[in-house]
Amino acid sequence: MFNGLSARFKPQFLLKSCVIFGLAVLLVFSQADGAMAARSGGRMGGGSFRAPSRTYSAPSRAYPSGGPSSYSGGYGRGYYPGGGFGFPFILPFFGFGGAGGLFGIFIAIAIANFLIRSFRNAGIENTSSYDGAYGGEAYNANPMVSVARLQIGLLAQARDLQENLNQIGKTADTSTSAGLTKVLQETTLSLLRHPEYWAYADIESDKTRLNAAEQAFNQLAIAERSKFTGETLSNVNSQLLETKTKAELDSSGELAPASAIPDAPGEYIVATVLVASQSKLDLPSGSSVEDVRKAINQIGAISSDQLMAVEVLWTPQVSGETLTADELIAEYPNLKLV
Repeated sequence: MFNGLSARFKPQFLLKSCVIFGLAVLLVFSQADGAMAARSGGRMGGGSFRAPSRTYSAPSRAYPSGGPSSYSGGYGRGYYPGGGFGFPFILPFFGFGGAGGLFGIFIAIAIANFLIRSFRNAGIENTSSYDGAYGGEAYNANPMVSVARLQIGLLAQARDLQENLNQIGKTADTSTSAGLTKVLQETTLSLLRHPEYWAYADIESDKTRLNAAEQAFNQLAIAERSKFTGETLSNVNSQLLETKTKAELDSSGELAPASAIPDAPGEYIVATVLVASQSKLDLPSGSSVEDVRKAINQIGAISSDQLMAVEVLWTPQVSGETLTADELIAEYPNLKLV
């Protein structure tokens, strides 16, 4: 009886087992394929976290005409033309000898004392003004630095903005302060010109000392770069690197035109702007359209002498690629609806 039952159910059992196994394999590999889907990334920027230098230039002195070409040195000494004040300077008014001459000596001493104090006070003021501008409380070798991150999830229709970032990344001068400022301005302008593409956003800013600012900035940059499976375009400190993905190459290995690249199923493009600035950044903490606009304007207005570092990252970098909604949620959980 048991042999009969075994013979009856064995084919059905094997069939069900094969179906279940096949579904399991299909599910595993489909998830792996989605997880391993290439996310190209672009990156551009640079900067330097150096302490502000303290330079000294001696205050200029104006001398009366006919005076000597050099001075005795130091801020505490007066200027004595002709080797000191003699009687001819006073005595013509009081005459020679007698009480008038003695009185003239006292007047000369009083005038000399007054001039010495005047020059001494002038020297102290010049030194104090120097120390106040570059030393004392005003000068700080470890000043406060603002580190900020602006991240925007853009609708997939923002292909022209994606192309703008690609063009900036390929041509930008990222080795100079002026070039980095231009990168920041061009990026923020591109974002401001397309508010209709803003779907999600996140704004974060913090203040830290200079000796910790570089570490904080690098942590943010590495966290964002780790979300790419590859950096297909990188321009950092004028080191331009560009690679092509398989989707961009045709069967012969040549670069395919952008129109020939099929649109991957997706919905979003993510652009991230990281900045470190010596200027105070008062960024909003919300994610409304006005908050995003205010943050972009304030970040884009950082002057070249205050900008310490900037890094712009965007994904996907390859034209025609976008992120799915699931990828956006998984990789950028901090984003909030605009």
